[in-house]
Amino acid sequence: MRSSPFILLCTTGLFAIFSSTISKSPILPMFASHLGADPSGIGMVASVSAFTGIIASIPAGMLSDRVGRKRMLIFSAIVFSTAPFLYLIVSNIWQLAVIRFYHGLATAIFIPVSMAMVSDLFHTERGEKIGWFSTATLAGRFMAPVIGGSIIGAMVFNPLLSYKTVYLVCGVSGIITMAFALRLPKTAKKQAGSMPLRETLKSFREVITARGILITSAVEASILFAYGTFETFLPLYSINAGLSAYEIGIFLSAQVITLALAKPVMGRFSDRHGRQPQIFTGAIIGAICIGSFAFFKTFFPLLILSILFGLSLSIVTSATSAFIADLSRKETHGAAMGILGSIMDIGHTTGPLVSGIVAYYFGYGVSFSGSALVLVTAAIVFRLSVMRQKKGASGAKQF
Repeated sequence: MRSSPFILLCTTGLFAIFSSTISKSPILPMFASHLGADPSGIGMVASVSAFTGIIASIPAGMLSDRVGRKRMLIFSAIVFSTAPFLYLIVSNIWQLAVIRFYHGLATAIFIPVSMAMVSDLFHTERGEKIGWFSTATLAGRFMAPVIGGSIIGAMVFNPLLSYKTVYLVCGVSGIITMAFALRLPKTAKKQAGSMPLRETLKSFREVITARGILITSAVEASILFAYGTFETFLPLYSINAGLSAYEIGIFLSAQVITLALAKPVMGRFSDRHGRQPQIFTGAIIGAICIGSFAFFKTFFPLLILSILFGLSLSIVTSATSAFIADLSRKETHGAAMGILGSIMDIGHTTGPLVSGIVAYYFGYGVSFSGSALVLVTAAIVFRLSVMRQKKGASGAKQF
C-alpha cells in the first residue's frame, strides 16, 4: 500500500529535521561563543549550513533522478548520523564551520529528494501528502529547540557538558534517521542508475529553463524572505514595544503551530481547487500580514497577525511544491525540487540580511514594509506569467 512507505518517509523526516534543528537551535550561537567566536564569527558559522543548501540542493536532486531516491536519502542519513559526533571534538571556530558545512549537506540532500519521493508516490493527492510530510518535519523542528533548551537549562552550571549532551541527543536522532532510511522502498529500476549522463543533463536544462518552475520557486523564496524577516526582527520589534520574552515566544509558537496544522488542509485544498489561485492568494495575504506588523505594538494584534502569517505560509508552501511537481516529469522531480530548495534557501537567507540593513537605516517598520513589497511583486509576476491559462485547464499541461 502507498501509505506504508509514505508514513515511513514522514517518520524519517521527523527525526532528520529534529536532528538538524537541535544542532543549531538554540545551541549553535552559545557553543560558538564558548569557543571564542565574536558576533561576526557566530554569524559566519550560522550561515554556513544555509550556504550548503544553496549550492548542494540542485546537484542532490539531479543525482536522485540518476541513481535513485533511496540511495541519496541513505547518503544524507549517513551525514545525519555521523556529523553530530564531530561536534564533540571541536576546539575552535573554524573546525565548527567545517562541521556545519558537512552537516548542512544532510538537509540539503534530504529535503529536495524526499519531496521528490513524495511527488513520485502520489499524483491526485500530491498537495495533501506534501502537506503531511511538511507537518512531520515541522514537528521535529518545533520539538528540537524545546528539548535542546531544556538540556542546556538543566546543566546551566556546566555549559560544556550541556553542549556535548545536546549533540549526543542529536547523534542518536541521526542514527534513528538512518534506521528508518534503510527501510524506505527501493527506487524503481527505470530511475535507479539507468538514466545516461547526457539524458540527465538534458533533463536538467529542461527544468532550469521552465518558466513556471522558476517563477513558482521565486514566490516561495519571497515568502521565506518575509518569514526570515518575521522570525529575526519581530522579537526585537516587540521588545522595543515593551512586550516580554514570554509574549514573543507565544507569537513564534503560534505561527509554527498554525503552519503545521494548516499545511495538510491547504495541500488538500490545492488538490481539489487548483494550485495557482491558492499560491497567489496566499502570497497577498502574507504580504498584508508582514506589512501590517509595523502598525501594531500590543500583544493581541501581533498575535493575530502571527497566526495569519503562519496561515499564509501554509497556503503558499503547500501548493508551490505540488505545483512544481505537476510542472515536471517524474524523471525530473529531483532536479525540480532541487531548484526549489536552492532558490527558497536564497530567499530565506537574504531576508534577514537585507531587512537588517533596511532596519538599521530606516527602522523595523520599513523592513516589514519592504518584505511585503517583495512578496507582492513576486505574487504579481506569478499571476501575470504562470496563470496565463484557459479556465479549467491543467497548469501542468501549459508549461
